[in-house]
Amino acid sequence: MAEKADVVETVKQGYAFEGAALELGALLVDGEPKPEAAVRIPLGMMNRHGLVAGATGTGKTKTLQLMAEQLSAAGVAVFAADIKGDLSGISQPGASSDKLLARTKAIGQDWTATGFPTEFYALGGQGTGVPIRATITSFGPVLLSKVLGLNDVQESSLGLIFHYADKAGLTLLDLKDLRSVIQHLTSDEGKEDLKELGGLSAATAGVILRALIGFADQGAEAFFGEPEFETADLLQQRDGKGVISLLELPNLQDRPALFSTFLMWLLADLFHDLPEVGDVDKPKLVFFFDEAHLLFNDASKAFLDSIAQTVRLIRSKGVGVFFVTQTPKDVPDAVLAQLGSRVQHQLRAHTPNDAKALKATVSTFPSSSYDLGEVLTQLGIGEAIVTVMNEKGAPTPVAWTRLRAPQSLMAPATAEQMSASVQASANNAKYSQAVDRESAYEILAAKVQAGAEQAEAEKQQQEQAKQQPESRPRAQKPEKSMVEQVIGSSAFKQFARSAGREIVRGLFGAARKR
Repeated sequence: MAEKADVVETVKQGYAFEGAALELGALLVDGEPKPEAAVRIPLGMMNRHGLVAGATGTGKTKTLQLMAEQLSAAGVAVFAADIKGDLSGISQPGASSDKLLARTKAIGQDWTATGFPTEFYALGGQGTGVPIRATITSFGPVLLSKVLGLNDVQESSLGLIFHYADKAGLTLLDLKDLRSVIQHLTSDEGKEDLKELGGLSAATAGVILRALIGFADQGAEAFFGEPEFETADLLQQRDGKGVISLLELPNLQDRPALFSTFLMWLLADLFHDLPEVGDVDKPKLVFFFDEAHLLFNDASKAFLDSIAQTVRLIRSKGVGVFFVTQTPKDVPDAVLAQLGSRVQHQLRAHTPNDAKALKATVSTFPSSSYDLGEVLTQLGIGEAIVTVMNEKGAPTPVAWTRLRAPQSLMAPATAEQMSASVQASANNAKYSQAVDRESAYEILAAKVQAGAEQAEAEKQQQEQAKQQPESRPRAQKPEKSMVEQVIGSSAFKQFARSAGREIVRGLFGAARKR
């Protein structure tokens, strides 16, 4: 009995913070909640990053929802990738029931049905939400190379392509712009343009073009373009509450590269634009990356290094990052080492790999009186093993916790509710209509068209000259014009075929949707 009292007192003192905190739940002892021993996370530590992990169906998404609600209530903006659509209910008040109220009363939670201000987004408009797009230029060659899995030589060549496009006034907005520039630079005329810069080999250009085709097949065609999303729109408040931004990601498993591309760009853009703030009482924004293993699967070392660096540095901008996945081993060590707070739901050990993951998970927690190898397989739904960073940056005692219930709807919002929210959003008017202004593709196509028209005019003049009476002095055969040289070049033939296909597909409605 004294041992149980010691556990309660240890947790009670270990989670007694002076400043504002997010309430996670209550300590469990022998299956009984102890409301006096509340388990919490200091609000000021939310930008020190964290991990929410556990097997499928153990309550990870509800934990995310619980934390997002309290952040919003504290005036902190939230971003989350809503992969399965489960989080959309956060915009609606929750549904009460006797079972729910009995649970909340037992852990000392004063539950009130509450909806929270929510913005719905969708990559490239492929979904219900406000379309999010970005330009190729804003990504830059380094990030794009990492997403495409290019090696150092290929990355350097892609940087050369971007440099040429910038100097030549060829704006890169979407994938067809980039493809057009690459095709131009592998032609005879393009090689001349790059002589002083080192040139671009046909083999390297081919690798990049093939990588772009695969990337486009994952949905990137729809994502790249204008109007480009302004990441500052994520840092909003409404009636004193932080706005929760949910990104819809349908069929994500079929296109993880698009997911990782967007997240990396979004973080990089925020890091570039936000000022240094150091340690703050509360973060400006907290990111929740659900299904985080998709971010890291098959990622190159360079890409993983970039993520680790971004996570390490973005804290000073007032941005917190929480990864949501099945086991800590889904997250690279360099990233995992920076995640100060842990909420670990149940793990299963049905296979040798499961047992290995369980052992690795136990090793990431501070020492405690629990046999975590056993406890982690016994946790019920809505229960977790928790340790966080206290206000001094030290880990709190490990606590078997029964988590609080979200106050918003613990089910997807209806399609009608989501559509109404999107239509009422000021961001919808700002981003809904795609814009395809003149850029590299159109500029190069116009040059080809102008060359073709001039060549046709000169050809007609030559035909007319041949039809003149023989008595007239025969004009000297003119030298081959520059336009004729362009028309006869491999660049013209290659680009004309590509441009022709795009024009014909557009006319007959067979073009790939962008």
